[in-house]
Amino acid sequence: MFFGIIDRLKRLDSVIIFILLCFAAISTLVIYSATSGTKYDGLHIHNILMFAVMLIVMLGLSCMDYRFLVRRLSVILYGLGIVLLLIVMFKGMTINGSKRWIDLGVMQFQPSELAKIFVILLLARILEQRNGEPLRFFRDLLPLGLITGVPFLIILEQPDLGTSIVFICIFIGMLWIGNVRMTHALSGFFGIAAIIGGMYWLYSANFGLFSKIVKPHQLSRIQTFLDPTSDPDKSWHVLNSIRAVGAGQMFGEGFKHGQLVQKGYIPYDYADSIYVVIGEEFGFIGSAVLLLLYFVLIYRMIKIVLTCPDLSGRYLIVGVISMFTLQIFENIAMHTGMMPLTGIALPFISYGGSSLMTNMISMGLVLSVKAHSEAG
Repeated sequence: MFFGIIDRLKRLDSVIIFILLCFAAISTLVIYSATSGTKYDGLHIHNILMFAVMLIVMLGLSCMDYRFLVRRLSVILYGLGIVLLLIVMFKGMTINGSKRWIDLGVMQFQPSELAKIFVILLLARILEQRNGEPLRFFRDLLPLGLITGVPFLIILEQPDLGTSIVFICIFIGMLWIGNVRMTHALSGFFGIAAIIGGMYWLYSANFGLFSKIVKPHQLSRIQTFLDPTSDPDKSWHVLNSIRAVGAGQMFGEGFKHGQLVQKGYIPYDYADSIYVVIGEEFGFIGSAVLLLLYFVLIYRMIKIVLTCPDLSGRYLIVGVISMFTLQIFENIAMHTGMMPLTGIALPFISYGGSSLMTNMISMGLVLSVKAHSEAG
């Protein structure tokens, strides 16, 4: 057994592990810059410890057979995820108007993060049963949509629009690789386009009705996205983020020398807004290096998909890729004025135990697919 574990560890993707160590270093460095001298001083130490613990968890998962989780435990884990989300709904902690967390005493746990993995596992199990055949509408798409839709709606009600959108991206990505029929894909695309177009028309033509449909905080974010200068008070965060990233120019203002970050003009600069710290203090070069690391990480995962003989392994990794791609794009886009501001972490970089746990568990599953695919 011991030699079997050693053999699996040897088959892990060393490039992925190196990139994750780079993320740990970047995250800790930037969190230190954002929190030094503030009431959050010392979070970088906690970040190092969380990375160390989760690295061990990731390596442990990589030695487990992912097929056991997909085929035997996915239904149970999905049910557990729904139960945890319901607990949040009735007994969760409310912070800044959102009820997303369970107070565990030593930490605040966000079940919606783990729910993303549980949905990926269950979708991979159901898609595998089709064995690559085109997906049927009533027997496949509707059940898959229901599985994704339940946590989506619960999380949307918290409210947490940013995380909810991630579930939609996971669903679309896994359906695409799962051989969805083109007619169904086009119908879904035009349906989403019609909803977005209809909402925009309603916003422009009948603002009074539109303001009754969406929640006040959502309306505020939509307004500041479409016209950041319409209300400087409401768009304060977005405008300062755009200014800070622009101020970084090519090489940045230097470590711990970002004017807007260091003077406290960027809320949650150690968490959701951490990209702004990188943009202002390390400039375009620093941002480009970070994006390059993300690109290589996703590229390595795609390589594993292309060489994996097992369908469930392919679907699992595509779900993880979809999750990361949306979160990376959404986090950076909302701080550069390309998307409405939502609460979503930058994978592996933002401070947050629940987010880091989910990301590292995801990578453990990806590495497990590689190790067990090569083992046969």
